Amino acid sequence: MKHIPFFRWFVTLGLVLVGCSVGVYLATPDYPEREQVDLTVLNEAPDGTCTVRWTDPFERVEHTGPYQCDRYRPATFKAPDYEPGTDLGWDVGYVFAEGSQQGELYSLADDEDIEASIALSDQLLGIGLLPTIFGLVGGNIRSLARVIGARPAVVREGARLRDRAVQTAQDHARAQDAVRTAWAPLHKELIEKLLDGIPVARLRGAARARLPVRRLERNGIHSVRDVLDAGAWEVAHVGGLGRQEAERVCAAARRLADGVSRDATVRLGTDRPDDRTVALLNALQVLVEAGPQARHAADTADLLAGRLHRALAGAAPAAGWRKMLEASRAERRCVPTAVAELRKLLTEAEREGVAARFAQASVDLLRGADGDVAGLSARVDFDTRPADYYGVLAQVVDTAEGTGPTPPGSRRRVTPPRKPPRHWAR
Repeated sequence: MKHIPFFRWFVTLGLVLVGCSVGVYLATPDYPEREQVDLTVLNEAPDGTCTVRWTDPFERVEHTGPYQCDRYRPATFKAPDYEPGTDLGWDVGYVFAEGSQQGELYSLADDEDIEASIALSDQLLGIGLLPTIFGLVGGNIRSLARVIGARPAVVREGARLRDRAVQTAQDHARAQDAVRTAWAPLHKELIEKLLDGIPVARLRGAARARLPVRRLERNGIHSVRDVLDAGAWEVAHVGGLGRQEAERVCAAARRLADGVSRDATVRLGTDRPDDRTVALLNALQVLVEAGPQARHAADTADLLAGRLHRALAGAAPAAGWRKMLEASRAERRCVPTAVAELRKLLTEAEREGVAARFAQASVDLLRGADGDVAGLSARVDFDTRPADYYGVLAQVVDTAEGTGPTPPGSRRRVTPPRKPPRHWAR
């Protein structure tokens, strides 16, 4: 679950209020240019409403108009004390110094509107700064708490070790695949040859079905391999068998072929080897010279790569402060355990020197005999220690799953379609 951006909302609210403050301030008109003048008060009400006369300082013309006098000015400035025997008083005022209203009286009440607008802008600014500062400080504190668990150096070292382990396991698997690729056609040819030598009569007891051997032989089905190549439909057709009987015969042939395939051993003769045998000897030489330590290193690399991959998946947010900030709360909760597991694996690997073993194994496995087309080095080496070669071959072939040669019978002879025999439906 992603964290709620609590402090981010505070920052947003504060910035909105600050923006409103700026907007109000920009909308507030500036104080106009003014010129102070003396006002002769012609009459005045108790609330300060009065009629005044003044001289335009720019055009030297007298004007008369309403004005809001200062009702709290001293009594000596008011009638009749100002000029005894008259109803005149005195006050001070301002006129516009520029624009179309130049020379006209300026009302101080307009200053109150400007001041109120400025005060509102100041209030919004003060109110907006509080949540902004709170959100920034709180957000930075929480971000700091999140990135404290970042361990980029540990994650990088773990990733490098995992890559080395994966590379070593792949190098060993590639060497084994080369052996299986070279062995498969030789093994397949051997199996087909052996099955060619097993007469079809051997299937009579294994199939637990009546088997017209002579009829099958007359139609070209002499051996177990011929049965597998023909398939159940053709065996039933030429032998006059029912469907179930023909299928039992083919199943017995396949079981026999499986047994032959398991027991058959490819012989690595070096007197006059063909190209396929040379290719197999060259591929085996790589694993023989690398020795059992290369296989052990590959097994260790495969196991360690899996453990490192799981630890790195949990410690992924610790790869940097940005990843820690983007990680969810649940992901950050798993980081300490994953980093501790990663540290443990790195410490064990360093103590056991697995990195050096991986590097040496990769070097040994990549040191092939590609330039020796005739396989002279491999043939000489095989003659000195044939048991090692047969041992490696048996080990590689036994560990192969589904990589063996295609069993005889998987390839079918293409024959013109025939009508099924009348007894097929039995």
